[in-house]
Amino acid sequence: MLMFFYFSTFFLCGFWVFCMDRKHLLITLLSLEFMVLSLFVLMYYYLCGFNYEFYFVIVFLVFSVCEGSLGLSVLVSMIRSYGNDYYRSFCMLQC
Repeated sequence: MLMFFYFSTFFLCGFWVFCMDRKHLLITLLSLEFMVLSLFVLMYYYLCGFNYEFYFVIVFLVFSVCEGSLGLSVLVSMIRSYGNDYYRSFCMLQC
């Protein structure tokens, strides 16, 4: 029960950083990865507690790696186009 409290607190801290910090795209991507990592550990302990199979954990890891690689590709293309990762320059793309 204590581990559930710790990792749910980690998830909420990552969510708070995701909602509050809107200056750099890299910090937003790191907070998303932090939330995914805490969800992974919560899922792993939950499945271990009930002696389930770990196939869903593997599928979750595959999708989280895809999410991370897509975020990094957007970050690299934005840095190559505009020279930084500020959200203010990202808003110029809407024009």
